[in-house]
Amino acid sequence: MKTFTDYLIEYAKYHRDRRNIVTHMIGVPIIVFSVILLLSRPSLEIGAATVTPAHLVCLMTVIFYVRLNAMFGLYMAALFALGIYLANVTLSLPLILWLSIGLSLFFIGWVIQFIGHYYEGKKPVFMDDLIGLLIGPLFVLAEVFFAAGMYQQLKKDIEEKAGKVKFNYS
Repeated sequence: MKTFTDYLIEYAKYHRDRRNIVTHMIGVPIIVFSVILLLSRPSLEIGAATVTPAHLVCLMTVIFYVRLNAMFGLYMAALFALGIYLANVTLSLPLILWLSIGLSLFFIGWVIQFIGHYYEGKKPVFMDDLIGLLIGPLFVLAEVFFAAGMYQQLKKDIEEKAGKVKFNYS
């Protein structure tokens, strides 16, 4: 199994243009939330608990993340929990409105992503490796941490193999 850093390096190779990274910092969270939202409505009552596909997908994803990097996995668990909470707020909406919001967010998120890849001049990583769909949220979280001055050694390791982020657009 690849390491956490290996996955981020491979993902970063498709994301070296600052504009692409910025669009991902907007588009990826929108897409992730829309998926949580769309998977939050079907439910199964198990005793006193309600279980949804959103719970199961988030749990399986967090297990994958924690196995890669415990700290990032825990941060993602907290973000997924927030997403589930916010999705649950929408459950009282009429079905057509709830569905329209979920599908619209999904579409908008992907449009933002493809605008970023237009700037990058490269196709999205998931077209070569579907695991990129899971690594995207970790990449965005890493970029937030890098911007805050955290995990600078990880940033250096990524830039050594994937290259530095481009800021000059001429």
